[in-house]
Amino acid sequence: MKRSVLIGLLAGVMGMCLTACGGGKSEIANATHDENTVKIAYLPITHALPVFEEAEELKGSTGLNVELVKYGSWPELLDALNTGRVDGASVLIELAMKSKAQGIGIKAVALGHRDGNVIVVNKNINTMADLKGKTFAIPHRQSSHNILLNEALALNNMSLDDIKITELSPAEMPSALVSKQIDGYCVAEPFGARAVALDVAKVLYTSEELWEDSLCCGLVLTDTFIDEKPELAKEFVASYKTAGENLDVSRTKEIGKTYLKQEDAILDVSLEWISFDNLEITKEAYENLVQKVKKYGLLDNPPTYEEFVKTEF
Repeated sequence: MKRSVLIGLLAGVMGMCLTACGGGKSEIANATHDENTVKIAYLPITHALPVFEEAEELKGSTGLNVELVKYGSWPELLDALNTGRVDGASVLIELAMKSKAQGIGIKAVALGHRDGNVIVVNKNINTMADLKGKTFAIPHRQSSHNILLNEALALNNMSLDDIKITELSPAEMPSALVSKQIDGYCVAEPFGARAVALDVAKVLYTSEELWEDSLCCGLVLTDTFIDEKPELAKEFVASYKTAGENLDVSRTKEIGKTYLKQEDAILDVSLEWISFDNLEITKEAYENLVQKVKKYGLLDNPPTYEEFVKTEF
């Protein structure tokens, strides 16, 4: 790879790290947390675009207002959600399931997106067999990315014993691939697309090739918020789903550039893999997720659909 491209990649990743991590602190949008405000935690990833779009659509509204709270890692975000410092979050659904199983009062009310995950590898890797003995990164054990990795391995008569697994924050993965610390990864967008767009990695599998109608990130709200402000919760969820439907290609790129600070080339690649319409969590899709969570040892006692998913307000 040309030195200029490598420097550009690493500089871009460093910028994304600063954007994603906010210097280790959460960044709260300028909004008054009044009676009409919903406080939502997020990581700066493509999978949270409906939350960004909803916040944009409601700017200047005299009614419902969305206050976005940015975190740099899933543990930080989960701590805020589980301790009630926010009203809800755009979060890996498996992490939310674990919190629910541990007694945290939360409900999943919608998906964050559909599809939109890829397994990317060094360009000299051509099959899963080529990954034997090599290092593969995921963002968290409790993630659909872990499930997708297991599905890819099973499809090729392999198991986790055949590779080395490491957990990295999403923004670290492209540079780790370039520096050969890892040989592949699966993570929320746009971090897979960044390496592909800059021609330092290739896609081995897309999520739909491994797991049809896969679930990944979801929108969750605390029981306290739902119980204390039921009408506001109802309005927020309806507005969120409408925002997802409004995310056509041009609008998605506009929001992605605003909130993720990404170049057109990267967003063009990333948006080929993801959609935001129809963000309902169906019972069939959730029960399929539960089976995979148990099968691959992510969680022994996942909550049932009725316990965890709220479809009516």
